Amino acid sequence: MGSTPVCQITAAGIVRPDYAACLGYFQGLYRSIYGQDVYLGADCQDGQFMALLANALHDANGEAVAVYNAFSPATAQGAGLSSVVKINGIRRKSATYSTADVLIVGQVGAEIVSGAARDQSGNLWSLPDSVIIPPAGQITVTATCQTLGAVAAPSGAIDTIATPTLGWQSVGNPIAAAVGLPIETDRQLRQRQALSTALPAQTILEALVGALFAVTGVTRVKAYENDTNLPDGFTGAPGHTLTAVVEGGDVATIASVIAGKKSPGVGTYGDQLQVLTDRAGIPHPIRFFRPARRTIAWYVTLRPKAGYTLDVAAAIQQALAAYTNGIDIGANQQLSSAYPAANLLDDPRAATFEIVGLVAKRADLTSDAYGDIAAAFNEALVCDPSDVNITTVV
Repeated sequence: MGSTPVCQITAAGIVRPDYAACLGYFQGLYRSIYGQDVYLGADCQDGQFMALLANALHDANGEAVAVYNAFSPATAQGAGLSSVVKINGIRRKSATYSTADVLIVGQVGAEIVSGAARDQSGNLWSLPDSVIIPPAGQITVTATCQTLGAVAAPSGAIDTIATPTLGWQSVGNPIAAAVGLPIETDRQLRQRQALSTALPAQTILEALVGALFAVTGVTRVKAYENDTNLPDGFTGAPGHTLTAVVEGGDVATIASVIAGKKSPGVGTYGDQLQVLTDRAGIPHPIRFFRPARRTIAWYVTLRPKAGYTLDVAAAIQQALAAYTNGIDIGANQQLSSAYPAANLLDDPRAATFEIVGLVAKRADLTSDAYGDIAAAFNEALVCDPSDVNITTVV
């Protein structure tokens, strides 16, 4: 009869008995009661009843395996993965709203309470709960779109006051909005968890980057440090300054994080200015950059094979757009690194086509397409699936 075929935890991990072992166990019990000559084939009622019991035990063992795996970030999924990564001090990123830095112009001292602006597409963008116009007559604050997800707002698109307020004269977004993101997938969360444990912060700069990533709405961060007496040749930052390029997030929160994490006596460099006042009433200017978004257009030439459909073309567009959007701020786009994405690596649909040509270019340039694309220190390369152009040849 043997022991009950349940999961066993060994040095190598959890071991799950197969279905045949469960079925044999119940058949053995049945024969020990009613005799060894009992027929338990699949075509009789007793045999089918044994199969039902075996299937129930086999499924219960499967749930035990799932529970065991839920304690490892490498195998946990869904809510279990969200729970287990908390031990590393990280959490799953929720779906986010698009944000935009808007310039508010008005009469000095005027207060805007629960204000909102409207873009040219009719989307509403909420200002902070209270905005007071400073002596300069203008202030930059972060507006949050009231619609969840990737709502785009090009530079100058947010130009209408949706909640007229005495003293508020105009609104505008000098730079394009940082689009929102969908909820973080299990795969993305596992990658971030592995990176957080493999690369702990060893310097103040790394700790600053980690703190900025923890700000709600922040999607990409790049930080540079110039510890020399001379201006930096790449960023142009003066000596002994910190340069942070942050995509998404609230400007006031970002400035507060930079002020709290940077080394004492180190200045900041950037085109965004936030003045923070310490407990002694001393103002401290904090500067940082918003990334300049540069749209990349892809041109794919492929030879279709059996099974190639429009769904495959859409998958190629999504893959190349995801590759470009995943490139770090200030990092170059290498054409050779894009081929795995274009070829749908590890996707069975990769066998339905053959890449003949692959080139890319900045969408704002009229020159011929080229491969590798260099980015300035504060540039973020972005791509929408609609920017991926696919041509088929025989």
